[in-house]
Amino acid sequence: MILHICSRDEWEAAEQEGALVPASLDEVGFVHCSDFGTVHLPAEAVFAGRDDLLLLVIDPAALDAPVRWEAGVPPHPAGIWFPHVYGPVNVGAVVAAMEFPRTAEGGFRLPKELAEL
Repeated sequence: MILHICSRDEWEAAEQEGALVPASLDEVGFVHCSDFGTVHLPAEAVFAGRDDLLLLVIDPAALDAPVRWEAGVPPHPAGIWFPHVYGPVNVGAVVAAMEFPRTAEGGFRLPKELAEL
């Protein structure tokens, strides 16, 4: 499974349209995703201070678009690879959408339900 961070509004729109098409698809040509061990990095770098986030759990085998694992770019540390989806994320590939709240310290942590997998 791979993970994608989005707002509640973005996910609601995706459910209506049948696919998630974030701005990054036009901007860089892919949808940014993470794995269970790295999702906190983009969360803290890009979504600091946000309280409207969901974490989408995506089955890459169910995607209509290809996934490529590629090296992250700063501010992420060197040597970390992230999954990038080269097309819209079809809603049928999303196996769960869960709240992704900030911790008391203001950062992000993998939800307990996923950390136990």
